[in-house]
Amino acid sequence: MTESLDPTDWAILAELQTDGRLALTELGRRVNLSASATTERVRRMEDAGIITGYRATVDLDKVGFGVLALVRLKYPGNQHQPLHRLLTERPEFLECLRTTGEDCYTVKVAATSMRHLERIVNDLTSLGTTTTNLVYSQTLPYRGIGGPPPEEPT
Repeated sequence: MTESLDPTDWAILAELQTDGRLALTELGRRVNLSASATTERVRRMEDAGIITGYRATVDLDKVGFGVLALVRLKYPGNQHQPLHRLLTERPEFLECLRTTGEDCYTVKVAATSMRHLERIVNDLTSLGTTTTNLVYSQTLPYRGIGGPPPEEPT
């Protein structure tokens, strides 16, 4: 079941996804609420698990990880603990999605060089078959969800 959010809740989410460090008084001003009402709504969405955390967005190139790749992994069998362990242990793995289709997982990887990427892919290949795609640029960076889902046709 999805949590019922009103337009003000969606406005709060949009602002926080743009700037998670926004002061609650400024957030309230932007969504036309008092600081206390804003604080209560944010706390309610945190308690409901709608807001799951706050983080900094890092320019990977500026911190030495200039190679970005998507690695698709076809994982044999159903013992996925070795993959989960590897993903947890290595900071180069930014995101992992379990998917349908020919591949089982898509892993977003940051590497310092092509040689580094090769070592990362070799580690994944020890677990299954891989296909690697290099990222030239990020046409649409992650922006969060901007509003409620569209109405389903009846």
